[in-house]
Formats: sequence, C-alpha cells, structure tokens
Amino acid sequence: MKKSYFKTAVMLVMLVMFVGVLVSANAQEAAEATGEAVQKTTFMELLKQGGWSMWPLGLFSSAMLYFIIRNIMLLRQKSLLRADLKEDIEAKLSKRDVAGAREICQNNPSLMTSVLDAGLERINENDYDPAHIAEAIEEAGNEQMVSFMKPINYLSIIGGTAPMLGLLGTVSGMIKAFQSIAAGGMGKPEVLAGNIGEALITTATGLVIAIPAMIAYFIFKNNFIKNMSTMGRMVSHFMSVYRNAVR
Repeated sequence: MKKSYFKTAVMLVMLVMFVGVLVSANAQEAAEATGEAVQKTTFMELLKQGGWSMWPLGLFSSAMLYFIIRNIMLLRQKSLLRADLKEDIEAKLSKRDVAGAREICQNNPSLMTSVLDAGLERINENDYDPAHIAEAIEEAGNEQMVSFMKPINYLSIIGGTAPMLGLLGTVSGMIKAFQSIAAGGMGKPEVLAGNIGEALITTATGLVIAIPAMIAYFIFKNNFIKNMSTMGRMVSHFMSVYRNAVR
C-alpha cells in the first residue's frame, strides 16, 4: 500500500510537470505562428504574465502538494489498521482480558484501535449488551471517518475552486484587453497580447492545479473507504472472539 501511494504521488507530480510544459510549449508556438521574434518564456515570466490571480493559484498549488503528502502519510494501511496487533488483541480477548486489550489499543492509536477501544469500553461482563457495544463502535467509526476525511476533502475543495479562480483571472485579462482596444490599443499589439496572455495562462494554471487535485481526491477517498470496510471486519472479528470466550 505504501508503494501504491508513492507511485500515485510520482504520477501526480509528473502530470503537473507535463501540463506545465505543455502550456509553455503552446505559448511558444503561438509566438512563432504570429511571426514575432521567438524568445523562450521562463516559468517566472509566465507567473508575471498571469497577473494577480497567479498568487492565490500558487497558494492553491502549495496546499495541494501539502495535502497529497499528508494523506500519503496518514492513510497508509499499516498505520490505519495495525494488523500487527491482531494476534496480541485476540490473545487478550480470548482470555476475556478486556482491560489488557484496551491497553494495547490505547498504546497504539490508529483508526482500528480507536474504534475497537470504544466498543471494548462498553463491555460489562455482568450485563453483556451487543446492541450497546455496536452503537459505540458505530459512533466511534463515524467520528474517525470525519477526522480522516477532512484532509481528503480539502483536495476536492482545491480541485473545484482552482479552475474558478483561473476563470476569474481570465475574465480580468479579457476586461483589460477590451479596455486596451477601447483606448486605441489595436496599434499596440504587445499590450493587447499581454492582456490576452494573462487571460489564457490563468485558466491553464487553474486546470493544472485542479486535475491532479481531483485525481488524488478520488484515489485517497476510495482507498480510505476500502480501509474502513476492512477495519469494520476486523473489529467484528475481535468482538466475535470475545463473545465466544464468554459463552
């Protein structure tokens, strides 16, 4: 699973680089098509040409990379499910040692151990109530899901907002272009081209950020849901071990 997340991160970074190179190449081809002197455009020049909206888009890009790395670290199957504790917990529960099993869970916090500990907390040997225990497990599971889904959902927000911000920069650039035309800018093609360039670059930048953000969002979400299902089966298994022990 760790290798899978690493491959995902590499693919997303390569996608961002590819689209960035493609945008730069298209800008260069446009310059050649107009017969203007060919001059390679640097990354910083593209940022400058994009205007004010490139600054918030830059923040969005940094946030996207941060949440991708954070989710890779948080959503590893090994750290979520702690399968390495399975035998120790089973041994405690088979001996009806609820306190010992809870100690293992509390000393090794994770998605699975937090939910299991909530269920074990409700166990009363004098009055074993499966419905009461199941309710505690469900509540803890929902609480953990909300906590782990927060950084995943931020990628969805970035993926949905970045194109809109890029579109706002596009509108701003087109407004400036029309203002240049109204002010007699048709005689100054470099001014008009700069405004149109701002309009196109911001749209492309918004998409460069949004595409990998949305891909990462669905990958992380689907993997987390799969781990939640596995966690549910593990907790049910542990409860079955204890239930068989008290019979």
